[in-house]
Amino acid sequence: MHAWQAVERGHEVVQIEREAEARGASLRNFGQIWVSGRAGGEELDTALRARELWEEIGGRVPGLGFRANGSLTPVRGARELAVAEAAVARADAAARGHKLLTPAEARALNPALRGAFDAALHCERDAAVEPRTAQLALRAELLKSPNYTFLPGREVREVVGAAAVRDDHGDVHRADAVVLATGAWLGGLVHELAGPDLPVRRVRLQMMQTDPLGEPLPTSVADADSFRYYPAYASPALDELNARQPQPETAALHRMQLLMVQRADGGLTIGDTHEYEHPFAFDTVEEPYEHLAGVVESLLGRPLPRVRHRWAGVYAQCTDPSRVVHRQRVADGVWLVTGPGGRGMTCSPAIAETTANELGW
Repeated sequence: MHAWQAVERGHEVVQIEREAEARGASLRNFGQIWVSGRAGGEELDTALRARELWEEIGGRVPGLGFRANGSLTPVRGARELAVAEAAVARADAAARGHKLLTPAEARALNPALRGAFDAALHCERDAAVEPRTAQLALRAELLKSPNYTFLPGREVREVVGAAAVRDDHGDVHRADAVVLATGAWLGGLVHELAGPDLPVRRVRLQMMQTDPLGEPLPTSVADADSFRYYPAYASPALDELNARQPQPETAALHRMQLLMVQRADGGLTIGDTHEYEHPFAFDTVEEPYEHLAGVVESLLGRPLPRVRHRWAGVYAQCTDPSRVVHRQRVADGVWLVTGPGGRGMTCSPAIAETTANELGW
């Protein structure tokens, strides 16, 4: 997205990618543009601006698979309902497109939700793209410009002067500005430049994807455990939910929520877990998948299709919750931009736009 912003503003761009193509968190996520749970203020403003940019870019790049599908969070019982009611009562609820729907109204939007629930929180502003192919589609569009060069299979190893870096092929790249958008890769050069006190941590998750559902899932779907993990839902009602209705043991142990999006081929992307303690496990464990399958089946009122992919991912999260991303000048003409956490897919276009504005592109 930084490359996109720079090319759009008429600059020449060389994008250096460590692998043959990106394989990290930007591909291993839900593809959600998730406005609903964002903290009020700067974070919500960033997400709403990013939502506009995603729709604009999606209109030019159909391969992104952008769709304004919205989301539904079904709730059960008085305590979950109270949290949803508090969300709808927020001053910024209209900006998010938040409405509380009856089960019949929710099923009119998403007939696949045949399970039992008492109400559903609708977020009209949520949207989705195809995460496994979005970067490929963006790069294909960028490559139409003579101002864009993509250099895969190279890693920047050293800053060798003002806005100049050397890669592991020995080539030096000189520019007016260098942006290190390193994702969860926080060692090596990042550690050398930013030091040991970089306010960014790594978070690991587990997710899965199914065979085609066999019918449309018109909206993204979350469960009420998502209230526990997104700052927009902080309220006395959430405190009561946490105190009086704790998560099931597996969900609590793995810090889980349900998020679910239908892919272009009809399959369902389902997750996720949160692991913060290092060293991370090197394998995936089955209990979270079993828990998620049970939650999904209870909402769909039918068996889950066969799971065909399981994976783990790691993303970088700024440890200051008041900041959308960690943006730091680490050398003359060199900026590090990392740590959007679970906001990366949602906010990336606006994060890049802010970088471009702050650097005077």
